Amino acid sequence: MPDGVRPSFVLHEHHRPQHHFDLRLQEGGALRSWALPRGLPTTVADNRLAVEVADHDLDHLTYTDETKNIADTGWWEEVDRDERRIVLVLHGRRTSRRYALIRTDRDWLLHLTKEQPSP
Repeated sequence: MPDGVRPSFVLHEHHRPQHHFDLRLQEGGALRSWALPRGLPTTVADNRLAVEVADHDLDHLTYTDETKNIADTGWWEEVDRDERRIVLVLHGRRTSRRYALIRTDRDWLLHLTKEQPSP
């Protein structure tokens, strides 16, 4: 990313074959992607499964079709990262929320952190 350019994110809502969401983070010229069968966590006690899927082209930032719409979009910032965890803030249309993506033996978990950005 050139200096001063914020990486984008998109949260797609899929209505078929089963209702789920995809979180896509712009990174390294592509959209790194996770399928979220139950969507984003809404409380700090509620971890959500995040299944890493193949990267998508950047044109998916605005892509919609008859079974997929954009639930939220904006930019994201990395707070911290190591080989097992990415802490990030999603700055969406209405709010900014801080999450941790935590790698497990098989998949990832998405966790809403206790510490949240100031409104």
